[in-house]
Amino acid sequence: MYSNYYQALGNITGGIFVVILIIAALLIVANWKIYEKAGVPGWGSIVPFYNAYLLYEITWGNGWFFLLNLLVLIPFVGPIVTAVITIITEYKLAQAFGQGAGFTIGLILLPNVFTLILGFGDYRYYGVPYNNPYQQ
Repeated sequence: MYSNYYQALGNITGGIFVVILIIAALLIVANWKIYEKAGVPGWGSIVPFYNAYLLYEITWGNGWFFLLNLLVLIPFVGPIVTAVITIITEYKLAQAFGQGAGFTIGLILLPNVFTLILGFGDYRYYGVPYNNPYQQ
């Protein structure tokens, strides 16, 4: 009796694991495409720390701003400041691809879905926000 239960549980767990792997692979490809659209190496999206550097290069114009994420180490104020910087970065990412506040809210609340939309959609990179004629 227990063997059937464990076998069913294993099948369900295995199925969930396969779905998670498929979603992870799609997100890797979507991020790769986002980076390539922005004119930076797509493979950089899978390299730890370098992907953050490239994201800040795409959104802020200076990749070294990714070090602002270290502010999270400051007690009490750090996590709040880091959250605000992350929200601003998502807003700048949406702007860099010609999108507005609605897309930013999507990137914040449903990041995986909107990453797939941005990566596989027909969106064009317009450059660092406020440094290109499209934004003015």
